[in-house]
Amino acid sequence: MPILTSPRNPLLKEVRKAILRGTVTDDGFCVAESFHLLEEALRSDCEISTVFAAESVRTAVESHVRRLKKIRVAVLPDDLFRDISTTETSQGVIALVRPPRWTVEQLFRGQALTVVLDGIQDPGNAGAILRATEAFGATGAVFLKGTVSPYNPKCLRASAGSVFRVPLVAAMDEQLVLAAIEQRKIEMFALMPKGALELGECNFSRKCAIIVGSEGRGVSERLRARATYVRIPTVGVESLNAALATGIALYAARKQRMVAT
Repeated sequence: MPILTSPRNPLLKEVRKAILRGTVTDDGFCVAESFHLLEEALRSDCEISTVFAAESVRTAVESHVRRLKKIRVAVLPDDLFRDISTTETSQGVIALVRPPRWTVEQLFRGQALTVVLDGIQDPGNAGAILRATEAFGATGAVFLKGTVSPYNPKCLRASAGSVFRVPLVAAMDEQLVLAAIEQRKIEMFALMPKGALELGECNFSRKCAIIVGSEGRGVSERLRARATYVRIPTVGVESLNAALATGIALYAARKQRMVAT
Protein backbone atom coordinates (compact mmCIF):
# COMPACT_ATOMS: atom_id res chain seq x y z
CA MET A 1 0.00 0.00 0.00
CA PRO A 2 1.90 3.07 -1.25
CA ILE A 3 2.09 6.29 0.73
CA LEU A 4 1.91 9.42 -1.42
CA THR A 5 3.57 12.45 0.12
CA SER A 6 4.12 14.77 -2.85
CA PRO A 7 1.37 17.08 -4.14
CA ARG A 8 3.13 16.83 -7.51
CA ASN A 9 2.32 13.14 -7.84
CA PRO A 10 0.88 12.66 -11.38
CA LEU A 11 -2.20 10.79 -10.16
CA LEU A 12 -3.01 13.45 -7.57
CA LYS A 13 -2.56 16.15 -10.21
CA GLU A 14 -5.05 14.31 -12.42
CA VAL A 15 -7.55 14.14 -9.54
CA ARG A 16 -7.16 17.86 -8.89
CA LYS A 17 -7.71 18.63 -12.57
CA ALA A 18 -10.91 16.56 -12.65
CA ILE A 19 -12.20 18.32 -9.52
CA LEU A 20 -11.48 21.77 -10.98
CA ARG A 21 -13.22 20.87 -14.25
CA GLY A 22 -16.11 19.28 -12.38
CA THR A 23 -16.03 16.15 -14.53
CA VAL A 24 -14.18 12.85 -15.01
CA THR A 25 -10.43 12.30 -15.26
CA ASP A 26 -8.77 11.88 -18.64
CA ASP A 27 -9.09 8.11 -18.12
CA GLY A 28 -12.84 8.38 -17.51
CA PHE A 29 -13.00 8.01 -13.72
CA CYS A 30 -15.14 10.26 -11.54
CA VAL A 31 -13.96 11.54 -8.18
CA ALA A 32 -16.26 10.09 -5.52
CA GLU A 33 -15.59 11.33 -2.00
CA SER A 34 -17.06 9.73 1.16
CA PHE A 35 -17.43 6.23 2.53
CA HIS A 36 -21.04 6.19 1.37
CA LEU A 37 -20.12 6.77 -2.28
CA LEU A 38 -17.38 4.15 -2.04
CA GLU A 39 -19.94 1.67 -0.71
CA GLU A 40 -22.47 2.64 -3.39
CA ALA A 41 -19.88 2.19 -6.15
CA LEU A 42 -19.00 -1.25 -4.78
CA ARG A 43 -22.68 -2.18 -4.50
CA SER A 44 -23.26 -1.05 -8.07
CA ASP A 45 -20.36 -3.19 -9.37
CA CYS A 46 -18.57 -0.18 -10.82
CA GLU A 47 -14.90 -0.38 -11.69
CA ILE A 48 -12.75 1.35 -9.06
CA SER A 49 -9.15 2.01 -9.99
CA THR A 50 -7.81 3.70 -6.89
CA VAL A 51 -8.95 4.58 -3.40
CA PHE A 52 -7.14 7.41 -1.62
CA ALA A 53 -7.19 7.22 2.16
CA ALA A 54 -6.13 9.80 4.69
CA GLU A 55 -3.63 8.33 7.13
CA SER A 56 -6.07 8.79 10.03
CA VAL A 57 -8.73 6.53 8.44
CA ARG A 58 -6.41 4.02 6.76
CA THR A 59 -7.70 1.06 8.76
CA ALA A 60 -11.35 1.86 7.98
CA VAL A 61 -10.63 2.10 4.26
CA GLU A 62 -8.70 -1.18 4.30
CA SER A 63 -11.71 -2.93 5.83
CA HIS A 64 -13.92 -1.78 2.94
CA VAL A 65 -11.67 -3.04 0.15
CA ARG A 66 -9.70 -5.83 1.84
CA ARG A 67 -11.05 -8.65 -0.38
CA LEU A 68 -10.91 -6.68 -3.63
CA LYS A 69 -7.47 -7.31 -5.07
CA LYS A 70 -7.90 -5.16 -8.18
CA ILE A 71 -8.37 -1.95 -6.21
CA ARG A 72 -5.25 0.04 -5.46
CA VAL A 73 -5.24 1.89 -2.14
CA ALA A 74 -2.95 4.89 -1.71
CA VAL A 75 -2.43 6.52 1.68
CA LEU A 76 -1.97 10.28 2.01
CA PRO A 77 -0.89 12.33 5.02
CA ASP A 78 -3.96 14.03 6.46
CA ASP A 79 -2.84 17.54 5.49
CA LEU A 80 -2.22 16.51 1.86
CA PHE A 81 -5.59 14.77 1.73
CA ARG A 82 -7.31 17.93 2.98
CA ASP A 83 -5.64 19.87 0.16
CA ILE A 84 -7.34 17.75 -2.54
CA SER A 85 -10.61 17.11 -0.70
CA THR A 86 -13.81 18.50 -2.22
CA THR A 87 -15.58 18.90 1.13
CA GLU A 88 -15.02 21.09 4.19
CA THR A 89 -15.38 18.18 6.62
CA SER A 90 -13.88 15.28 4.71
CA GLN A 91 -14.26 11.67 5.81
CA GLY A 92 -10.78 10.94 4.48
CA VAL A 93 -11.61 8.72 1.52
CA ILE A 94 -11.79 9.38 -2.23
CA ALA A 95 -12.45 6.70 -4.85
CA LEU A 96 -11.80 6.91 -8.58
CA VAL A 97 -14.88 5.24 -10.04
CA ARG A 98 -15.62 4.50 -13.69
CA PRO A 99 -19.33 5.29 -14.19
CA PRO A 100 -21.43 2.98 -16.38
CA ARG A 101 -21.86 3.87 -20.05
CA TRP A 102 -25.44 4.16 -21.29
CA THR A 103 -27.09 4.65 -24.66
CA VAL A 104 -30.05 6.82 -25.64
CA GLU A 105 -31.99 3.63 -26.36
CA GLN A 106 -31.61 2.55 -22.73
CA LEU A 107 -32.91 5.91 -21.49
CA PHE A 108 -36.07 5.69 -23.59
CA ARG A 109 -36.67 1.96 -23.24
CA GLY A 110 -40.10 0.41 -22.81
CA GLN A 111 -42.75 2.63 -21.24
CA ALA A 112 -40.27 5.46 -20.99
CA LEU A 113 -40.33 7.98 -18.15
CA THR A 114 -37.26 10.11 -18.80
CA VAL A 115 -36.07 13.28 -17.11
CA VAL A 116 -34.45 15.95 -19.29
CA LEU A 117 -32.24 18.46 -17.46
CA ASP A 118 -32.06 21.67 -19.49
CA GLY A 119 -29.44 24.11 -18.25
CA ILE A 120 -29.42 23.02 -14.60
CA GLN A 121 -26.21 24.58 -13.28
CA ASP A 122 -26.33 23.76 -9.59
CA PRO A 123 -24.69 20.37 -9.03
CA GLY A 124 -26.65 19.84 -5.81
CA ASN A 125 -29.93 20.21 -7.71
CA ALA A 126 -28.75 17.93 -10.51
CA GLY A 127 -27.68 15.24 -8.05
CA ALA A 128 -30.97 15.45 -6.17
CA ILE A 129 -32.83 15.07 -9.48
CA LEU A 130 -30.86 11.90 -10.20
CA ARG A 131 -31.77 10.60 -6.75
CA ALA A 132 -35.47 11.26 -7.43
CA THR A 133 -35.14 9.67 -10.88
CA GLU A 134 -34.03 6.42 -9.28
CA ALA A 135 -36.40 6.65 -6.31
CA PHE A 136 -39.52 6.94 -8.46
CA GLY A 137 -38.57 4.38 -11.09
CA ALA A 138 -37.88 6.63 -14.07
CA THR A 139 -36.07 5.01 -16.97
CA GLY A 140 -33.25 7.53 -17.21
CA ALA A 141 -31.98 11.11 -17.36
CA VAL A 142 -30.63 13.31 -20.14
CA PHE A 143 -28.17 16.09 -19.30
CA LEU A 144 -28.37 18.55 -22.19
CA LYS A 145 -25.37 20.63 -23.22
CA GLY A 146 -25.08 23.57 -20.85
CA THR A 147 -26.12 21.45 -17.86
CA VAL A 148 -23.63 20.66 -15.09
CA SER A 149 -21.79 17.36 -15.47
CA PRO A 150 -23.39 14.46 -13.58
CA TYR A 151 -19.85 13.57 -12.50
CA ASN A 152 -19.20 16.85 -10.75
CA PRO A 153 -18.11 15.80 -7.22
CA LYS A 154 -20.95 17.77 -5.57
CA CYS A 155 -23.47 16.23 -7.97
CA LEU A 156 -22.13 12.77 -7.10
CA ARG A 157 -22.61 13.42 -3.40
CA ALA A 158 -26.12 14.84 -3.86
CA SER A 159 -27.11 11.80 -5.92
CA ALA A 160 -26.09 9.59 -2.97
CA GLY A 161 -24.95 6.89 -5.40
CA SER A 162 -27.84 7.03 -7.88
CA VAL A 163 -25.39 8.32 -10.52
CA PHE A 164 -23.89 4.81 -10.56
CA ARG A 165 -27.22 3.16 -11.42
CA VAL A 166 -29.53 5.58 -13.25
CA PRO A 167 -29.17 5.33 -17.04
CA LEU A 168 -27.97 8.74 -18.17
CA VAL A 169 -26.34 10.51 -21.10
CA ALA A 170 -24.45 13.75 -20.54
CA ALA A 171 -23.79 16.80 -22.74
CA MET A 172 -26.40 15.80 -25.33
CA ASP A 173 -27.33 18.15 -28.13
CA GLU A 174 -30.87 19.46 -27.78
CA GLN A 175 -31.76 18.73 -31.39
CA LEU A 176 -30.61 15.10 -31.10
CA VAL A 177 -32.70 14.63 -27.96
CA LEU A 178 -35.76 16.08 -29.68
CA ALA A 179 -35.24 13.77 -32.65
CA ALA A 180 -34.97 10.73 -30.35
CA ILE A 181 -38.13 11.74 -28.46
CA GLU A 182 -40.17 12.37 -31.59
CA GLN A 183 -38.98 9.17 -33.26
CA ARG A 184 -40.28 7.18 -30.31
CA LYS A 185 -43.53 9.19 -30.04
CA ILE A 186 -42.78 10.24 -26.50
CA GLU A 187 -44.95 12.96 -24.98
CA MET A 188 -43.09 15.89 -23.44
CA PHE A 189 -44.10 17.75 -20.29
CA ALA A 190 -42.21 20.95 -19.41
CA LEU A 191 -42.36 22.02 -15.77
CA MET A 192 -43.37 25.71 -15.85
CA PRO A 193 -44.62 27.99 -13.02
CA LYS A 194 -47.51 29.13 -15.26
CA GLY A 195 -48.20 25.92 -17.16
CA ALA A 196 -51.53 25.38 -18.88
CA LEU A 197 -52.16 22.11 -17.05
CA GLU A 198 -51.93 21.35 -13.36
CA LEU A 199 -49.81 18.36 -12.47
CA GLY A 200 -52.85 16.30 -11.52
CA GLU A 201 -54.37 16.80 -14.98
CA CYS A 202 -51.46 15.21 -16.84
CA ASN A 203 -51.45 11.63 -18.11
CA PHE A 204 -48.06 10.19 -17.23
CA SER A 205 -49.10 6.60 -17.91
CA ARG A 206 -47.97 6.90 -21.54
CA LYS A 207 -44.35 7.14 -22.70
CA CYS A 208 -43.22 10.57 -21.60
CA ALA A 209 -40.34 12.89 -20.79
CA ILE A 210 -40.38 15.45 -17.99
CA ILE A 211 -38.30 18.52 -18.83
CA VAL A 212 -36.91 20.72 -16.07
CA GLY A 213 -35.07 23.96 -16.79
CA SER A 214 -32.80 26.14 -14.73
CA GLU A 215 -34.33 28.44 -12.13
CA GLY A 216 -33.07 31.52 -13.95
CA ARG A 217 -33.81 30.76 -17.60
CA GLY A 218 -36.37 27.97 -17.43
CA VAL A 219 -36.97 25.51 -20.26
CA SER A 220 -35.54 26.53 -23.65
CA GLU A 221 -37.84 27.91 -26.35
CA ARG A 222 -37.20 24.97 -28.69
CA LEU A 223 -38.23 22.44 -26.05
CA ARG A 224 -41.20 24.52 -24.90
CA ALA A 225 -42.49 24.63 -28.48
CA ARG A 226 -42.81 20.82 -28.52
CA ALA A 227 -44.02 20.27 -24.95
CA THR A 228 -47.13 20.60 -22.81
CA TYR A 229 -46.64 23.19 -20.05
CA VAL A 230 -47.26 21.77 -16.58
CA ARG A 231 -47.50 23.68 -13.32
CA ILE A 232 -47.37 22.45 -9.75
CA PRO A 233 -50.00 24.32 -7.72
CA THR A 234 -48.45 26.17 -4.79
CA VAL A 235 -49.60 28.51 -2.02
CA GLY A 236 -47.65 31.65 -1.18
CA VAL A 237 -44.72 30.99 -3.54
CA GLU A 238 -44.57 31.39 -7.29
CA SER A 239 -42.16 28.57 -8.15
CA LEU A 240 -40.24 25.68 -6.63
CA ASN A 241 -36.63 24.61 -6.57
CA ALA A 242 -35.84 22.55 -9.72
CA ALA A 243 -35.02 19.38 -7.78
CA LEU A 244 -38.12 19.64 -5.58
CA ALA A 245 -40.39 20.26 -8.57
CA THR A 246 -38.91 17.28 -10.43
CA GLY A 247 -39.33 15.01 -7.43
CA ILE A 248 -43.01 15.99 -7.06
CA ALA A 249 -43.65 15.41 -10.77
CA LEU A 250 -41.91 12.02 -10.71
CA TYR A 251 -43.90 10.99 -7.64
CA ALA A 252 -47.14 11.90 -9.43
CA ALA A 253 -46.04 9.93 -12.49
CA ARG A 254 -45.07 6.92 -10.38
CA LYS A 255 -48.40 7.00 -8.54
CA GLN A 256 -50.35 7.09 -11.82
CA ARG A 257 -48.38 4.20 -13.26
CA MET A 258 -48.88 2.07 -10.17
CA VAL A 259 -52.63 2.58 -10.39
CA ALA A 260 -52.62 1.82 -14.12
CA THR A 261 -50.93 -1.54 -13.57
